[in-house]
Amino acid sequence: MNSRTVFSRWLVLTLGLVGIVTALSVRAADTAAPQYYELCVYVTKTDAQRQRVNDYWQQAAIPAYNRMGVQSVGVFTELEASATNQVYVLIPFDSLETFASAPAKLVADAGYQKAAAGFLDATKDDPAYDHMETSLLVAFDSMKHLVLPPSDKKPNVFELRTYMSPGEAKGLNKISMFEHGEIDVMKEVGLAPVFYGRKLVGDHMPCLVYMTCAESQEAHDQHWKAFGAHAVWKQLQADPQYKDNMVGMIRVMLRRLPASQI
Repeated sequence: MNSRTVFSRWLVLTLGLVGIVTALSVRAADTAAPQYYELCVYVTKTDAQRQRVNDYWQQAAIPAYNRMGVQSVGVFTELEASATNQVYVLIPFDSLETFASAPAKLVADAGYQKAAAGFLDATKDDPAYDHMETSLLVAFDSMKHLVLPPSDKKPNVFELRTYMSPGEAKGLNKISMFEHGEIDVMKEVGLAPVFYGRKLVGDHMPCLVYMTCAESQEAHDQHWKAFGAHAVWKQLQADPQYKDNMVGMIRVMLRRLPASQI
C-alpha cells in the first residue's frame, strides 16, 4: 500500500468521523432538555415597597441563586410611571430538580439568610409587599433556553405577553403556530425574543407566555409593524388549522430594575 493510498483512506476516515460528530452534536442539541421558568409578580402599594423588593433581589436572592448555578435572573417593573408598582422576576432553571431544590438551598445559605433578613422577617405593620403571585413555565422546543439581549444593543423596553386559549388542544395549537413560523418571523423583524414558555402552573391557563425586547418603545412598535406585514405571518394567520386558538391576551410593557441580570 503506497503513501497516497494510506493518506486517501486516512482522509476518508477523518471526514467520516467529523460527519458523525457533527450529526451527534446536532442530535444532542435537538434533544437538549428545555429550561423551566419561574415568573414571580410582587404586588406592591408604594415606591418604597418596590425599592425594597429590588434590594432584596439585588443584595440577597440573586447572589444566592447565582451561587447555586442559576444565572440570568430578570427583574422588571412597568415601563410607564403611571402604572402600578408591580415587580416581575424571571428565574430560569435548567431542570425541575433545580427548581424544586432551590427553597431548601436558600434556607441553608447563611449569606442569603443574613442579607435577606429584613425582607424575610417583614412585619404586618411594615410589609415588604402586598402579596406575591407565581407561575411555572416550560420552554418551547423551538427555543429551549433563555436568550440574553444583544450586548451591543442593550434594550430599554421589554414586553411580556400572555396568550390565553379556549382549551388544552387549542393552546398546543397556538404553540405549534409559533414553532412553525411565528418565532422565526419575530427574530427576523428584530423583536428579539428573550423566552417562550408554556404555563404549567398558574393563572389564566391554558396559556403561553413570552418576552421580547427593544432599544426603545418606538423601535419596538416598528418591529411589531414589520411583523404584522410579513408574508409568513399573514399566511399563518389565514391558515384554517390555526383558527380560534386564542381567546385573549395580556400585554405588559416593562423596564429593567437595577437588580436585573437581563
